Amino acid sequence: MSEGFGLVVRFALRDDLAAEAFDALCARTLDGVKSSEPGTLTYVIHQPEGEPLVRVFYELYADRAAFDAHEAQPHTRRFLVEREQYLAGVEVTFLDAMAGKVPLQ
Repeated sequence: MSEGFGLVVRFALRDDLAAEAFDALCARTLDGVKSSEPGTLTYVIHQPEGEPLVRVFYELYADRAAFDAHEAQPHTRRFLVEREQYLAGVEVTFLDAMAGKVPLQ
């Protein structure tokens, strides 16, 4: 299963006010992802149970080129700059698909 490119990003937020602002920033960014990124297959924002100051993104792209296109979008570039003021930390894990079930395209 060599198709697809994914990552998981874990954001630790500074405090409740930062979490609220970060969530608003995410909502604006997600609007852009939904409307202009056909190569973005999955882009989901999670809040782990019992961790109100953590957000986890799961992102799956058709390929590395689709990820690169996502990173170049104005809404993504704005997110990457603006998010810094809300963060206490960030951890990125890139994923290589090995096996699984994927949606038909």
